[in-house]
Amino acid sequence: MTGAGRYAPSPSGDLHVGNLRTALLAWLFARSTGRAFLMRVEDLDRVREGAAERQLDDLAALGIDWDGEPVWQSQRRKLYATAIDRLVDEGRTFECFCTRREILEAPSAPHLPPGAYPGTCRHLTEEERAERRQTRPPAIRLRTEVDEWTVTDVLHGQVTASVDDLVLRRNDGVPAYNLAVVVDDGAQRIDQVVRGDDLLTSAPRQAYLATLLGIEPPVYAHVPLALNVDGKRLAKRDGAVTYRELTARGVDVFDLIVGSLGLVGDSPEALLQSFEPSRLPRDPWTFVPPAPA
Repeated sequence: MTGAGRYAPSPSGDLHVGNLRTALLAWLFARSTGRAFLMRVEDLDRVREGAAERQLDDLAALGIDWDGEPVWQSQRRKLYATAIDRLVDEGRTFECFCTRREILEAPSAPHLPPGAYPGTCRHLTEEERAERRQTRPPAIRLRTEVDEWTVTDVLHGQVTASVDDLVLRRNDGVPAYNLAVVVDDGAQRIDQVVRGDDLLTSAPRQAYLATLLGIEPPVYAHVPLALNVDGKRLAKRDGAVTYRELTARGVDVFDLIVGSLGLVGDSPEALLQSFEPSRLPRDPWTFVPPAPA
């Protein structure tokens, strides 16, 4: 096999049908291109007891398999610390003492979208940093040297987005998502990332960070999300949306997902025979919870 794709759920609760749909697409993209398919549990934050195990069980019940054992981010903190230390030693970071509210209320730089980090702590003196450490532990931010970065996406083509001074380690000591995902993808030799298109604008900043760490950015494919009938992102509050809830109502979840993608087949392996990314729907899928059978 050449390279690897992956699925990386956060164990904050059971996967809903939109998450499962994305997982199946990630599997199809990987297997159809001769790649391995890896599973990673992103459990650095928001962990609900037993959720990871239920997620893996539901993925397997859908017919999705993966190579090797799942990797748990909570067991890889040394990797993240090493990457951060490297960037610190290279002078590519700075300490940040801003609260989330202060960032949201601060005026953004002209080249950055609203809510992006405005560079408040970038040029603090050592005396100013020492004073702030007395009242608040710092986060570590990347001292970004570009305003924007461009990646190529299988479904969206060339995508350019702004890159701000992203957080590498939060002020509570937890490695930030953008850092962890880049380090993990590099360490696992993942060269294909398929995920929801809500993360499309995050890809350029992650690709930029990857290049600083000497990691080749992956091939991206950001797929449409599942929405509820109000046009908002599907969530647990929308009723029966998980594999177990839908199955209990007599719904064939695999068939439901396959139909939403315009594919034909009764197993993931069967779908490979006709899977063609260019034919996938480009619009969000509106999920209407079926009535009990």
